[in-house]
Amino acid sequence: MHGTAERLTAALGPEQVTTDPALTTGYAHDEAEWAPHGTPAALIRPRDAHDVATTVAICAETRTPLVGRGAGTGLSGAANAADGWIVVSFERMNRVLHIDTAQQTATVQPGLINDHLRAAAAEHGLWYPPDPASSPWSTIGGNVNTNAGGLCCVKYGVTRDYVLGLQTVTADAATVRLGRTTAKGVTGYDLCGLMVGSEGTLGLITEITLRLIPAPATAPHTVIGHFHTLADAGRATAAITADGITPSALELIDRPCLQAVDDWKNMGLATEGDVLLLARTDTPDPTGSDQADRIEEHFRANGAGYAARSTDPEEAEALFQARRLAYPALERLGPLLTEDVCVPRALLPDMLQRIEAAAKRHDTRIANIAHAGDGNLHPLFIVPADDTPARHRAQNAFDDIVDDALALGGTVTGEHGVGLLKKRGAATELGPDVLAMHRAVKTALDPHNILNPGKIFD
Repeated sequence: MHGTAERLTAALGPEQVTTDPALTTGYAHDEAEWAPHGTPAALIRPRDAHDVATTVAICAETRTPLVGRGAGTGLSGAANAADGWIVVSFERMNRVLHIDTAQQTATVQPGLINDHLRAAAAEHGLWYPPDPASSPWSTIGGNVNTNAGGLCCVKYGVTRDYVLGLQTVTADAATVRLGRTTAKGVTGYDLCGLMVGSEGTLGLITEITLRLIPAPATAPHTVIGHFHTLADAGRATAAITADGITPSALELIDRPCLQAVDDWKNMGLATEGDVLLLARTDTPDPTGSDQADRIEEHFRANGAGYAARSTDPEEAEALFQARRLAYPALERLGPLLTEDVCVPRALLPDMLQRIEAAAKRHDTRIANIAHAGDGNLHPLFIVPADDTPARHRAQNAFDDIVDDALALGGTVTGEHGVGLLKKRGAATELGPDVLAMHRAVKTALDPHNILNPGKIFD
């Protein structure tokens, strides 16, 4: 690695290269609590794909590891750097390059904020559905690298379902285009799809072409249900699924999350019950109205102390905004370790009970938010700062919940990615034969192991 930072500075200029540890350390990690990281040798803020290719070429020659970075909102340690690494931040490559209204596509740079794309698409009557809770801050490049989901994915799918094409810089510094811009295309292997969710281990994405869809024509119906237990809320969710209803969102928020938002924003959310389910259907009427009625019935039949359809669009939007605020509200209480398991939807009640059991078994405070409609749970481990025994208990509960999800036929990550935190669980889920296939792909595309090494698997 000797002299890599100096060579990068000479090639790109001091405006694009920073070596001051006071600045680079702030780019060394994402939001994953307790995921290890070191001190990067340099921070690169490229202006275009050429700068990225130049960076990769120098790192390849010197065998210096590098990691790409969006906004640093990830929750698995996928963007973390070790000592001496190069961090490539895409914050300056943040433009919408083109919106094609005929093809209903958008071509963007990786540093574009998710909500900024959605706003740009809306100007043309179009919509980009993937909406992680971090959409006001997270970047499209980061979303692509982790295959992010969000509140709408129960009906509209995750990031991979919208990525048509990519421009990528490979480990040998070649700039290639993968995928397509047409509505259909089946030429060759799906290398574009392979890059989505690869967490920067196979290439650095410098341009993205995304499928858009027409914006919903009607206002959605929102249904609110307050429950006394997580199990009741899980059963209500399972009943909605069994009824064949696909809501556009179905979110779960428990009392610790509601109370944290109340304490921060004074919204009065925790007064009606211990668990809140928020359902939304955007199917046009009369079907949409009928679905909302049936959702309300399922809430009541499965123990909701209060259930109603919201008649105030502003109130409904405020409730979904509260869901997005749950994570930052809890962060105000101290270090927060976040889980991201996903189980078959019918087994959601069982998984919620297992989470409660893990909390009791390890004397750990766990709050819960979930994309309940697709079985994607986010237990949040609240640990006092500098309490090492509590941290160890939380990590043991974290591992138990991973194992429980796998025992129920689920997955260790629904949308946050494997990164550093889920490597043990990923190895168990994939098994040795499939893990060997992953390693073979990595070796073929990155033979010197310089692209975000050590992530997903060793």
